Amino acid sequence: MRKLFVLVLSCGLLGAAPALAQSPFGGSPASVNAALTKLFGDIKAFSARAEVKVYGSNQTEKIVAPLEVALLDNKFRTEVDVTQMRNKDLPPGALDGMKQLGMERTISVVRPDKKANYLIFPGAKAYVNLTLPQEELDLYEKSVKVEKSALGKETLDGRACVKHKVLITDPAGRKHEATVWNATDLKDFPVQVLVKEGDDTVIMRYRDIKLGAPDAKLFEPPAGFKEYSDVQALMQALMLKIMSGGGPPQ
Repeated sequence: MRKLFVLVLSCGLLGAAPALAQSPFGGSPASVNAALTKLFGDIKAFSARAEVKVYGSNQTEKIVAPLEVALLDNKFRTEVDVTQMRNKDLPPGALDGMKQLGMERTISVVRPDKKANYLIFPGAKAYVNLTLPQEELDLYEKSVKVEKSALGKETLDGRACVKHKVLITDPAGRKHEATVWNATDLKDFPVQVLVKEGDDTVIMRYRDIKLGAPDAKLFEPPAGFKEYSDVQALMQALMLKIMSGGGPPQ
C-alpha cells in the first residue's frame, strides 16, 4: 500500500479502514505529527480546522477527511470523525462496526514529554496509551534540518501567501519534501501543505486558525476514561460488552 500523508487518519482507524495509509514523513501517526510540527516554524501554539484531500494520478478524489488540529509546544492533537469522511474505496456500511463500538470519533494526542501517544475514543469512554519508540522521539528531541525556498506568491482563502518548497532532513538523514503556502498575516502559518507520493497528491488545508495556546486539558486523557495498553485489548473489551447486551459506554 502506498504511504500517504494522511496524518492521523491511520491512527483514527487503526486498520479498520485499510484504504487509508500512512506518511512519507515516517510511518506512524506520531512520526507524521513530529514532521508536521517542523512546518510551523516559530509557531508553538494554535488550534484550527483542517481538511485532508487525497487525489489519484488522474486527479480523481480518493479521500476527503475533516480534522480538528491543535498544537501546544511539542504536544500535537488531532481529532477525526470517520462518519464525516469520504473514501471511494470503502464499501457502504464499512464503518458501521466502528460506530457500534463507539470508536467512530478518534482523538490522537502525541506527548513527547511523556513518551506517549494517546488514542482517545470519547464514544467508548476509553483510551489507549502507546509508548513512542525512540526513533519517533528523536524527531522531536534531536535537530531536524528544515530548508525553505520561495516559489512565488499566491492567495488562498483571501490570504496573501508565499509558496515555498520545504525540505526536511530527519536525524537519520532521510529527506522529505513538501510544498507549503505560508500566510503572511498569520506569522507565516502553513495554511496549505501539499505532498506527492507516487501517483498520489495529498493536500491539507487549514481554516479557522486561532493562534495562541489551546486549553492544556485537550492534551490529556479525559478523567474517568479507562486506559488500555493496545487497541486490540480495547476492541475485545467493547465487543464483549456488546455481545453481553451492554453496548458501548454511554
